[in-house]
Amino acid sequence: MKLYLETTVFNWYFDDRPEREYVRTLFEEIRQGKHEGYTSIYVEAELSQAPDPKMSGMFQLIADCGIKVLPTGSAADTLAETYVAGGIIPADYLLDATHIACAAVYGLDYIVSYNFKHINRIRTKLQTGRVNAALGYGNVVICTAKEVLDDDGQD
Repeated sequence: MKLYLETTVFNWYFDDRPEREYVRTLFEEIRQGKHEGYTSIYVEAELSQAPDPKMSGMFQLIADCGIKVLPTGSAADTLAETYVAGGIIPADYLLDATHIACAAVYGLDYIVSYNFKHINRIRTKLQTGRVNAALGYGNVVICTAKEVLDDDGQD
């Protein structure tokens, strides 16, 4: 599976959150090659605002797990603006729209996110899915680390 790791996932790795162990397990599976991990320069920009030593730890996690950093692109920027213009994501949170758009443009399978305000919510999942399909992009599932681990193809 190709996983886009949104900013909150890196934060949850280091914070004392209820699902922290799922996040840590997911990063370990990426490190082991069970999943392909991706993030973007947009995430790196957000991570760079964290205080040290947490910021350094998050960047080290990217390096240690071999997470690929996707570049900016006009297609992702345009798609993100489409989400905002459609009222799916508020204009003040364009970066959240850009995370979703980046995963769609690069053909990733999942967006792992704990941003329940703008990204990982039913309305966003449904409406971005419709926009993506209308514009010829594949389906990108927005979920948590636990959902990825629970859906590892084990029936």
